[in-house]
Amino acid sequence: MKEFDYIIIGGGCAGLSLAYELEINEKLRNKTLAIIEPRAKYKKDKTWSFWKTTSHNFNDCVKKSWENFSIHIPQETNHLECINYPYQSVDSGLFYEKINNKLKENKNISIFKNISEINSENSFVFNSVPSIKENDHNLWQHFCGVEIETQNNFFDDEIFNLMDFNCDQRESVHFFYTLPYSKNKALIETTWLSKINDNSQKDYDIQIKNYIENNLNLRNYRIIYKEEGAIPLFYPSYKIEKNKINIGTAGGMTRLSTGYTFLNIQEHSKYICKNIENISKTKRFEISKKYQFLDNIFLKVLEKHPEKMPEIFFKMFKSPPKTIIKFLSNKSNFFEDLSIIFKMPKTTFIKALFY
Repeated sequence: MKEFDYIIIGGGCAGLSLAYELEINEKLRNKTLAIIEPRAKYKKDKTWSFWKTTSHNFNDCVKKSWENFSIHIPQETNHLECINYPYQSVDSGLFYEKINNKLKENKNISIFKNISEINSENSFVFNSVPSIKENDHNLWQHFCGVEIETQNNFFDDEIFNLMDFNCDQRESVHFFYTLPYSKNKALIETTWLSKINDNSQKDYDIQIKNYIENNLNLRNYRIIYKEEGAIPLFYPSYKIEKNKINIGTAGGMTRLSTGYTFLNIQEHSKYICKNIENISKTKRFEISKKYQFLDNIFLKVLEKHPEKMPEIFFKMFKSPPKTIIKFLSNKSNFFEDLSIIFKMPKTTFIKALFY
């Protein structure tokens, strides 16, 4: 069986981002790469959205960018600007097409459905498939979104709604998320922050229909796309192995308090590319311990006091938008962190230190 210098397990966002970064920086001119990906065909299956706090390679895959957003709780709405860090939505279909077209140009890159098809004994492996053990206590961000098209112009496509908590909470944390791509097209998503084993929260289609018809007061529309997923709000098990690095969610690139992963993947890919010649001795790349510590406290509060979370999220966004966006994107300084922390209910968060 054929041997390769590098193997990427999983041809999703993390695996393809890394392969693309290596290819455009000519790190595969004299090296071979195998990508292990079981899917038969790539098609749009996800929407990755984030505040653009750093550059990335996929501006031509951005479906829409916004400079205004809102947070809503019953009886109150907060409108904010994000001109400095626009919120972007990347279309996975365009992302897959761009990268795969580029990778096809290099004969040193091969794609296989199973790692058993190659000899991996002497390869350096980048693994993007997380090892997740079942645990009833783990929290997840699980969601379902539909892209709808209306008969008439309905949406204000200059502003998106990041969180609308004016919905049934069912003793968990639940909000809706609306990304208007145009005046007659938008992604409407129901999102839960909870334990994933509660099937009573997974009547997603009913939740979305009720929200569109009763909250948005919209009747004439059709669904043109649907996506569903779950992001672990905990770090998958990570075992240090010789000649192997975990990437993506498997490598701890998901920010636990938010689920944001895309830009962390891009930064990790750049880091690996920069250090690829000495990768076996390179220090592990990770989200700052500061954010790991703060997220751990935040998730303890979320688990113990889900009923307080709508108000807590709303208070967080009372900070200057630039500050909260940097905090949620791992770019804040100590004083910005403090300004966020002081917005939180102090007794509740101090108690969480001892849970």
